[in-house]
Amino acid sequence: MTSLLITATNMIITPEGAPTRVLSPGFVRVVDGVIAEAGEGPPPGAPGVELTDGLLAPGLVDLQVNGYFGHDMVDADEAGWHTVVSRLPETGVTAFMPTFITAPVETQAAALRRTRDILPGLPAGTRVLGVHLEGPFLSEKRKGAHNPLHLTDPAPEAIAELLETGLVKLVTLAPERNGALAAIRTLTEAGVLVSVGHSDATAAQVRAAADAGARKVTHIFNAQTGVHHRDPGVAVQALIDDRLSPGLILDLHHVAPEIAALVFRAAPGRTVLVTDAAAAAGMPPGTYDLAGEPITMPEHGPPLRADGTIAGSGLRLDEAVGNAVAVGTGIEAAVDAATRVPADLAGRPDLGRIAPGAAADLVWLGPDHRARATWVGGARVFGEGS
Repeated sequence: MTSLLITATNMIITPEGAPTRVLSPGFVRVVDGVIAEAGEGPPPGAPGVELTDGLLAPGLVDLQVNGYFGHDMVDADEAGWHTVVSRLPETGVTAFMPTFITAPVETQAAALRRTRDILPGLPAGTRVLGVHLEGPFLSEKRKGAHNPLHLTDPAPEAIAELLETGLVKLVTLAPERNGALAAIRTLTEAGVLVSVGHSDATAAQVRAAADAGARKVTHIFNAQTGVHHRDPGVAVQALIDDRLSPGLILDLHHVAPEIAALVFRAAPGRTVLVTDAAAAAGMPPGTYDLAGEPITMPEHGPPLRADGTIAGSGLRLDEAVGNAVAVGTGIEAAVDAATRVPADLAGRPDLGRIAPGAAADLVWLGPDHRARATWVGGARVFGEGS
């Protein structure tokens, strides 16, 4: 039996059936990789790790990572996967969904099979929760950085081929495409989270998607219909429909600070912070790859296609938490949006919280909200402490 006791000046906990709150001070006792006890006041013994400032929080969960550290997840080799899984803890992320963007269905299926063969050999580091397919069932009118040549309707045989490996856990699609509502029902029945995105849908069409089982909206306000007083679109339904969790790229480039504040106020307890990170994330300015096509990382701002279209981001998820606080969101809600909410959407209630019985995935955020140390299953995988 292995055990670890961590004390912290400030600590986020998520009691069962109660809202997330900060304890000052707090402690976590870990036994065999699982949280055995979490509370405030004097710890039950001498701590192995003492955090004297900042905040002990649940490990961050990112549902949209196209790539990182120079590697695009859809075509990364085994060494690339090793790099990403080993280094994402530097950003406080303890679980993520690699995201494969639009490509021919047969190409995506081949990438899924290749990923299935790589996963068993990965080193200790960030958990892989399954694959997020962002496309090819998207709107040509709202394609963003996706290749329009490969956009298509979600035919039943295409859905079946993509589900074959069992790795697909999240699919972003446009509900106005032919066959989309049937596809949403099929995916939901298979245990796949469906997200509305890259869509020219009306609010009514998004509501129909939620009726069919959709539970998320991909990067709200980006590549979708927005807010119009006589023609409400995807963003409006995302904000008013309690069944939907709006994903938010909070790098202060994809949406303005005021819009980010609006999302948190309109969808409390539902907003999900994501990075939508591309291979350029964590790298110096230069040219990188996104699904086989070049993107350029400038000195400032997100990566771009040659035509100036934003192509993912260079965002860290711990930075997104700090940005949420900077736009006026309380620290509890900011952390929740990067931990409990995405974990629950992914069907992993054992992650994203500091509570007895949860996996001991933890991050020490400094006063600047950047990760100083990260634990996965109670084992330190980055930074200070042991």
